[in-house]
Amino acid sequence: MNFRQASWDEPLIFELSKPGKVGWMPPKLTGEELEVLEDALASIPERLKRKNPPKLPEVSEVEVVRHYSRLTHESYGVDFGTYPLGSCTMKYTPKFTNIIGREEKLRWLHPYEDVKLTQGILKILYELSKFLEEITGMDKFTLQPSAGAHGELTGALMIRAYHKFSGEIDRRDEIIIPDTAHGTNPASASMAGFKVVTVPSNEEGLVDVEALKCVAGEKTAGLMLTNPNTLGLFEKEIFEITRLIHDVGGLVYYDGANLNAILGKSRPGDMGFDIAHVNLHKTFSTPHGGGGPGGGPVGVKEELAKFLPVPTVEFDGEKYYLDYDRPNSIGKVRAFYGNISVLIRAYSYILALGGEGLEKVAELSVLHSNYVMRRILKARGYTLPYDAGQPRKHEFVISAEQMSKETGVTAIDIAKRLLDKGIHPPTVYFPLTVKEALMIEPTETESMEGLESLAEAFIEISKEAYSTPELLKEAPSNTAVDRVDETMASHPKTLRLSWRMMRGGGP
Repeated sequence: MNFRQASWDEPLIFELSKPGKVGWMPPKLTGEELEVLEDALASIPERLKRKNPPKLPEVSEVEVVRHYSRLTHESYGVDFGTYPLGSCTMKYTPKFTNIIGREEKLRWLHPYEDVKLTQGILKILYELSKFLEEITGMDKFTLQPSAGAHGELTGALMIRAYHKFSGEIDRRDEIIIPDTAHGTNPASASMAGFKVVTVPSNEEGLVDVEALKCVAGEKTAGLMLTNPNTLGLFEKEIFEITRLIHDVGGLVYYDGANLNAILGKSRPGDMGFDIAHVNLHKTFSTPHGGGGPGGGPVGVKEELAKFLPVPTVEFDGEKYYLDYDRPNSIGKVRAFYGNISVLIRAYSYILALGGEGLEKVAELSVLHSNYVMRRILKARGYTLPYDAGQPRKHEFVISAEQMSKETGVTAIDIAKRLLDKGIHPPTVYFPLTVKEALMIEPTETESMEGLESLAEAFIEISKEAYSTPELLKEAPSNTAVDRVDETMASHPKTLRLSWRMMRGGGP
């Protein structure tokens, strides 16, 4: 594995700036065009007009092109190499979906256009909702949420609305969440005004049903759960879990982060879930990362449909329309109707694969995960927590605790060394129930060669840990940036998020 990332001594674009340099000149307007522009400028209220021109960098076109080209050589993405980031599902985005997403007829649509002129996009949104209903076993969807966590918050707000509608919100103020849950679950529940109650895992890494019985009761508003869970294990007592929560009057929320493991095999709605969100950027291969773009549509069972955000996209048999007449709705959770460019890509992906193709996604994600896991576990120092013989699904969590005790090499050292081998590190130190955790998701879009290189990298690192551990302590050495001080990097006093902050001003 001969990998070496480009490392340029690249200044900021503002540091390249010199007064008088020009990269692009707008066309000169004359006659009617100029009059239209002047009328438009005159219509802007004085209070909204800039007092001074924006402080933009003054650079030539070639400097801009070279600057950003060099920066791309110093970064890493799923188009560049293997990206086994557990739970985040960083898989390849087919280029045809990007081509469709950039279709000019779609890009120039405005959400305020008359519905008579937007029947095409409304049809796409309506049909995508129907696809998701069929895939998840839910009865009605909203496409508004912009990400999984945003979907969680939307779901939690609907749980609140449901109990408020029934007159029980004053006493039902608790959301139960497993100790292996994504960190966004308790955050979303808390933001919706609920208290978070944690339920532990049993010796198999699954929800401890007996412990769940102890905390579920008249204060329970709901349970938030992903299945398969963060360890990649399917909750085999899922029917008992959902029944238990329903028996005490609560609702069950499905975190769809791991849906790609069960596509075409099982559905949250059939398991007893009342609400489910879908991470389009994970399951349906739309772009992901850097805080967006994303999509987190939320589906509900019929009795909760009245609480969905407005508007919903409807079809009366002749035309598609937007329904705002929903008095029990929790209201809007996002401007307009969702992250349209992502929704179009997901729609295209689902159409291209069809039912059989989506089922193949689940099969390959599970096959790839178990293959890589077994290859890695043959190497010294790696162990599999909660190994009760149950296969993992789309992802798995191994522990480097044994290696750490024997060599001093930790999970973070392994992650940094993987960078030197041209592979993005997996999620580390999560879930918190596993010491020295390495959470790995090969994904269904990885090639056999990619799977082999991933497994071999872990095997090589094991050999290095027991022969030259200092090599791993100094990693990475082949990347544009060497090992950062992660404590300092995350300290609020050191954050510099803009050029203005670099110059000593505010954000």
